[in-house]
Amino acid sequence: MFQLEYELREEDLIHFNESRLKDNLELQKNIIKNRLFVPGVMLLIGLFYYFYYADMMTTAYIALLALGWGIVSPYVIKMDMRRQILESYTDKERADILGVHTLSIEQDHLAEKSPGGKHKTPWKEMLRVDHLEKYVHIFISIDSAIIIPIETIKSGDLKKFSKQAEEMIDRLE
Repeated sequence: MFQLEYELREEDLIHFNESRLKDNLELQKNIIKNRLFVPGVMLLIGLFYYFYYADMMTTAYIALLALGWGIVSPYVIKMDMRRQILESYTDKERADILGVHTLSIEQDHLAEKSPGGKHKTPWKEMLRVDHLEKYVHIFISIDSAIIIPIETIKSGDLKKFSKQAEEMIDRLE
């Protein structure tokens, strides 16, 4: 049947986890609160200094610091999330996940050969196939998927492969 060979890199693993976090509404609310609430409190402190002490220089410094926090904090949070994502995998798990993968569509399962070994996942256990701009994700559960980065495909036709995988998943729903 259809076969696909590709390489999974660390950046691909990070991208998948970040895309899952972008869908987390609670986390997004906390980021917005951090980005708006902290500078708002700092601006109130600056206004207090301005009206109570008539100290324009301290007010200006606090306002600049609040503005800087509002601009820089999302990038700092994103870097920290990437660090946490990488730390959530042990060295052995990363070695088993990253590297060259070969996927084969078989009649009753998807066969995967990876640095971690060979796995067979029945079609009835798979949820869906998502097509993104640079990736194709074959979801095995709500929070885990087979990540296929389009730019690292070594052999096989991704369009035909993903179409066949979708048909196999839909067939057994």
